[in-house]
Amino acid sequence: MGPLPKRKISKGRRDRRRAHDSINKPTLVECPQCHAKHQAHRVCANCGTYRNRAILASDENQ
Repeated sequence: MGPLPKRKISKGRRDRRRAHDSINKPTLVECPQCHAKHQAHRVCANCGTYRNRAILASDENQ
């Protein structure tokens, strides 16, 4: 039989340990091309640019 805990971990101690495990909302930044909000370090879904370069073909780029 493997090792077992000697005492029950209290709910307060357990919850304090898990306090940082919550999911945060993604950070949104403004696109320099079309000024729409998108996630940081991702291609803009509105205009298809990333770091001032056209990555995805969209209606505006064609």
